[in-house]
Amino acid sequence: MLIAHLPAGYLLADGLSRGRRDRGALIAAGTVSAILPDLDMFWFHLVNGRQNLHHDFLFHWPLFWVALACPLWLMTRGTARACVAVALASLLLHMALDSVAGHIRWLAPFSDWTLNLIEIPARYDWWVWTFMHHWLFAVEVAIVIWAALRAMKKAPGGAPS
Repeated sequence: MLIAHLPAGYLLADGLSRGRRDRGALIAAGTVSAILPDLDMFWFHLVNGRQNLHHDFLFHWPLFWVALACPLWLMTRGTARACVAVALASLLLHMALDSVAGHIRWLAPFSDWTLNLIEIPARYDWWVWTFMHHWLFAVEVAIVIWAALRAMKKAPGGAPS
């Protein structure tokens, strides 16, 4: 997944926050959380020297986020509690999307088992180019377009949803 994490997080948060007065906070929590796992790219490039796949790091362990969210959810109430729930849903969506064409260790640190639904064969020297020429990238573009249309519909002057 290259470009659709943030738009997918927006779509999820938008759907989960329908009819709520704290909708803006929930959409913000879901959208920001949708890209949090990829903060490990800083470690991957600056410290790790690109020696390991960044999906192997802590921020791409679903159980890490569940372990972090559960006590937060228990300690909060109201909008803050709803934000934790939406954020966790968005974080897990990130890993689910990465599981389509990337290897995610859903049971880490307890297991090295990975989920990877589609293997994209390397056809170009630059992996990004390989991914952009695979049909799965069209799915990402569709998610981006869907989120953009949904956001425009909600923008001032847009058609009501």
